[in-house]
Amino acid sequence: MSKAEAFTRVLLIGGEGQIGSALTRLLPQAFPQATFQVTTQDRVDFTQPETLVRSVREFTPDLIINAAAYTAVDRAEREPALAQQINGVAPGILAEEAKRCGATLVHYSTDYVFDGNKRTPYIESDAAHPLNEYGLSKRAGEIAIQQSGACALILRTSWVYGLAGNNFLLTMRRLANERDELRIVNDQIGVPNNSEALAAATVQLVAQGKTHLRERAGLYHLSATGETSWFGFARAIFAAETAIIATGSKRPRLIPITTAEYPLPATRPAYGVLSSEKLQQTFDITLPSWQTMLQACLAQEIGYRNT
Repeated sequence: MSKAEAFTRVLLIGGEGQIGSALTRLLPQAFPQATFQVTTQDRVDFTQPETLVRSVREFTPDLIINAAAYTAVDRAEREPALAQQINGVAPGILAEEAKRCGATLVHYSTDYVFDGNKRTPYIESDAAHPLNEYGLSKRAGEIAIQQSGACALILRTSWVYGLAGNNFLLTMRRLANERDELRIVNDQIGVPNNSEALAAATVQLVAQGKTHLRERAGLYHLSATGETSWFGFARAIFAAETAIIATGSKRPRLIPITTAEYPLPATRPAYGVLSSEKLQQTFDITLPSWQTMLQACLAQEIGYRNT
């Protein structure tokens, strides 16, 4: 890739989130010649479209990465308008601004755009049918971006976790220190994805350059391989922590339960496994198994502790 093909002005929106914080660290390392601007909630308010417009027009990027989102799945049932504004309307505004300045937009979406009625991995051409307000809002964002005519890559992923923020891994750790027994849903099947690995794959994608991405813009699934339930994920977390970190924290007894035994405001798809075959074939990007991803995440934590 020539220097002319490399992105030189990168606007990262949502730098405080799980994927965004990882990108904040990884992007400058990968592209030391580029100029970066990272926006957080104190600078850009997705409920105020003018702040989005201003951020893009003042910086004039050639790449916009939107890592911001409304992710409170159950709260979205009470706040559908706010979820739609952040996840549905704002990405469309970003796409329009990207088109206006000739930038490429990278945007993240979710497996919750599907209803979970399949039992084989979802591909990009499968019909979307969200079951909850969060999924509806994320699907609205996908449609707004696609209808804008911008050069955009929409990356669907699932069950994002990491060493910071609010996620299943950290929730399990907290609850392990509070309870002797944890009841975990065992009939929802999906794929855990570590935020650091997703950010690294995004960097690998962006490194392929302006023309390559422009010629291959579209919708892609970005996910680890394999599948598990929330119960299986919890069991793997505690097993891996015992083997790798050996923190000495309590390891609670895990009890598998059904979704019906743990009712929540938002209906979850029973199956949300995403096939990343299209991404692999198009960009030669392959994510590891979710188990390998988890092991790498916890090994990285050891590295942080030792520095």
